Amino acid sequence: MFDLSPYDAIVFDLDGVIVSTDEQHYLAWKMIADDEGIPYSREINNRQRGVSRMESLDVLLEAAPKAYSQAEKNEMAFRKNEEYKRGISFLKPGDMLEGMPEILALLKEKGLKSAIASSSKNTNTILERLELSNWFDAVVSGSDIKASKPDPEVFSLAAQWLGLDPAKCLCVEDAKAGIESGRGAGMKTLGIGPSTRGISDFHFEETRDFALALGISLS
Repeated sequence: MFDLSPYDAIVFDLDGVIVSTDEQHYLAWKMIADDEGIPYSREINNRQRGVSRMESLDVLLEAAPKAYSQAEKNEMAFRKNEEYKRGISFLKPGDMLEGMPEILALLKEKGLKSAIASSSKNTNTILERLELSNWFDAVVSGSDIKASKPDPEVFSLAAQWLGLDPAKCLCVEDAKAGIESGRGAGMKTLGIGPSTRGISDFHFEETRDFALALGISLS
């Protein structure tokens, strides 16, 4: 059984932990790459996990046959986000990762606080589509921070908004940059998925495995 007693709050990343919009991100970036004639693959897409939109664009442009101006980069980032927003507009509560609704219910039952710490500026839209807009005690999005993960700002701000010592918060993340961010803020870290294996304080392969470790029965 995973012991929650050392913590007063669980601070979740959003994408890859609560819900997965990996495919929407991939298809949106692939559209940009195809339009620009830039080689792109799922391996490159994996390197874009957990970082800001502009940093993700820089990863994509590493294979570009030409240099782009800042104005051109801004335009590409805008087009990518419009395509991504179109994709996430179809999200629904049933798209939450297996075990997550039960985890959130358990935290409420135990009286633990919960928060979102995401670098995405689409955080509130995703939460609205999942019908979770009013669920969390604090929501920090990419619109609230100046520095993206792995900078600790997003998790530090989440602890501040919760009114808690970061040492009493557990960071739940699926990306290396996120684990570094949570650790930098002074939180214990729980990694979900292969990208966090060996670098987090605790690790589970899937969100459902975390739920099972909490003693939750999943059908």
